[in-house]
Amino acid sequence: MPKLKPHKGVIKRFRVTKNGKVVKVSAFTGHIKGSKSAKRKRRLRRVSTVSAPDARRLKKLLGIM
Repeated sequence: MPKLKPHKGVIKRFRVTKNGKVVKVSAFTGHIKGSKSAKRKRRLRRVSTVSAPDARRLKKLLGIM
């Protein structure tokens, strides 16, 4: 069996916490910030967790499972 390699795109976008949760950075934060409200930009700064079915699939792509 060849060694399984993790998916490079997933490595750049997601990370796994010590408790095993998969977290991601919010979308819509790159540019055109003038049209977004301060409240919205503040909320988008936070990292969010990924749903359980998606987390399972992402962990497989990261080479954890």
